[in-house]
Amino acid sequence: MSNAPGRTGKAVLHRMVMPHHTCPYGLKAKHLLERSGYEVEDHHLTSREETDAFKSRYNVATTPQVFIGGRRVGGYDDLRRFLGKRVSDPSATSYRPVVALFAMTALMAMAVSHAVTGSAFTVRAAEWFIGMSMIVLSLLKLQNVESFATMFLNYDLLAKRWVPYSYVYPFAEGAAGVLMVAGALSWLSVPLALFIGTVGATSVFKAVYIEKRTLKCACVGGSSNVPLGFISLTENLMMIGMALWMARMWF
Repeated sequence: MSNAPGRTGKAVLHRMVMPHHTCPYGLKAKHLLERSGYEVEDHHLTSREETDAFKSRYNVATTPQVFIGGRRVGGYDDLRRFLGKRVSDPSATSYRPVVALFAMTALMAMAVSHAVTGSAFTVRAAEWFIGMSMIVLSLLKLQNVESFATMFLNYDLLAKRWVPYSYVYPFAEGAAGVLMVAGALSWLSVPLALFIGTVGATSVFKAVYIEKRTLKCACVGGSSNVPLGFISLTENLMMIGMALWMARMWF
C-alpha cells in the first residue's frame, strides 16, 4: 500500500544538475512526482562541494532526495515504494530479455517475409525467425565473450572438457545463423547448428533436469539473470530443428 497522502500537494526535490552532469535518477524522480500529482519544488545541486555538503547535512549517501510533508522520503527507489510502485531487484531472475528478443526477431522475420513475398506468414519467415534469433543471441554473447564463457563453463559439457569451446560457441552460433538466413553453405551451417544445438541441449537437460542445479543461463550473455532451464533448452532445440529441417533437402 502507498504511504502517500492523497498523492497531491508539494514535494521538495534535491538533485544534481551540474554543467557536465545531470543526475538521471533526479530527472526520473521529478517526472514521477509530477505524474503522481505533486507540485515539485526543484532544488539543483550545482557543484560537487554543494552536493557533498547536502549529503553531510542530511546524513545520506546518495542524491536525489525527496521530501514530502516535511519528512524525508529518500531517493528514487524510496520514492517508488512511497508511491506504492514496484521497485526492480537487479539480482532477481527474469525471462523478460528472452521474451523481448524472440518477439523482436519474430517481427523482423515477418517484416522481411512481407517485403519479399507480400505475406508475413510463410515457411521462410519461420526459417528466418530461427536464423535471426541465433544471430541476435550470438550478438548478445559477443558483447562480453569473457563473461559469457565464465557462465557457460558452469554447465556446458564440452566446454568443461575443452575450455576454448566456450569462446568459440558464440561465433559458431552467429555464423550458423547468418548462413541459415542467407540459405547459403548448408553443408557447413547444418552440421554446425546440429552439433552445437545437440551438445547444448544435452548439457542443459543434464544440469537442470537430472542434477537439479539452479543456474543462470548464458544464452543472452554472461550478465543476464535468465534462469537456466526451458528457455535455454528451447534455444538449442530450435537450432537442432532448423538444422534437421534444412537437411531434409539432402534426402
